[in-house]
Amino acid sequence: MADDLPRDDAEWRERLTPEQYQVLRHEATERPGSSPLNDEWRPGTYVCAACGHPLYRSDTKFDAHCGWPSFHDALPGAFETKTDYLLRYPRVEFHCARCGSHHGHVFEDGPEPTGLRYCSNGIALRFVPDED
Repeated sequence: MADDLPRDDAEWRERLTPEQYQVLRHEATERPGSSPLNDEWRPGTYVCAACGHPLYRSDTKFDAHCGWPSFHDALPGAFETKTDYLLRYPRVEFHCARCGSHHGHVFEDGPEPTGLRYCSNGIALRFVPDED
């Protein structure tokens, strides 16, 4: 973990909103359709809301009609994954490679060229538009 990141639960609670804290640190899921990032289509980079680590470029975003921001590819080194059995069947969960924060699940029903759908909690992301 990077030196400037919180070291304990109290520091994470201080840094994040209560909703972000539940999603990023306790693997909760935001309500579908609730993220303003669903409607964000400008060029830019999506970064981790907890630590600012770059995760996706905007040209990998697509509308999966699932209620959450979706991307067909992540930046190299953006995430680490693990298998989640919360719903009694295996799903691939992904976490920020820098701070370990939970972002969502990746599915194999996305568009070409990867066939992947990174289904992300919008509250776990921050959008940084490209400079003109």
